[in-house]
Amino acid sequence: MAERVFLMRGFGATTMQVVAAEAGASKETLYRHFGSKGDLFAEVVGNRARLLREKLDADFDRPHAMAEVLRDLGTNLLTHMSGPEVMCLLRIVISEAPRDPDLGRIFFASGPERTRKRLAEYLEAARARGEFHGRSAALAANIFLAAVVGSLHMVNLTLHDPPVLTPAEIRERVDEAVAMFLNYYG
Repeated sequence: MAERVFLMRGFGATTMQVVAAEAGASKETLYRHFGSKGDLFAEVVGNRARLLREKLDADFDRPHAMAEVLRDLGTNLLTHMSGPEVMCLLRIVISEAPRDPDLGRIFFASGPERTRKRLAEYLEAARARGEFHGRSAALAANIFLAAVVGSLHMVNLTLHDPPVLTPAEIRERVDEAVAMFLNYYG
C-alpha cells in the first residue's frame, strides 16, 4: 500500500495521512509502527530489496554450473531492475539520499552491495571447484554485474519514457555478459 502511494506521488508529496487513508488506518497507527515518513519509506525500500534478494539467493543456492548460475542471476537482476516500480523507487532514493543518508545506505547495503558480496562468495566457491580462475572474486563480481547492468541505470533514470527491455533483449545481453566473463575467468 505505502509503496504504491510513494510511487504515485513521490516522496515529497506523500504524507503519512495519505498513506493512512489508503491503508484504512489512522495516522497515529502509522507513526507508532514507523517513527517517520522516512522510516516508512526505508521499510518500503527494504521490502523491495528483500523480494529481489529471495530471487537472487535462489540462483546462488543451486548446484548448477557457473555459466547457468550467472545466466539466471543476470536474467533475474535485469528483469527485476528494468521494472518501472524499481526505477521509480531508485529515483526517489537518489533524490532523498542527500537529505537522509541512511536511506541511501539502507538501499545500497540491502541491494547492490549484498548482491555483489553474494556473487563474490559464489565465485570463491567456484574457484574451489575449479570453475573460476580469477585473482579477485570481488573484482570479478563487480565486472560481471557491471557488464549485465551496463547503462541501464542511466537510461532509466534520465529518460522520462525509457525503452523497456524485452525478454529477448535481456537474454541476449545476459548471454553476452556470461560469455565474456567465462572467456576470461572460466
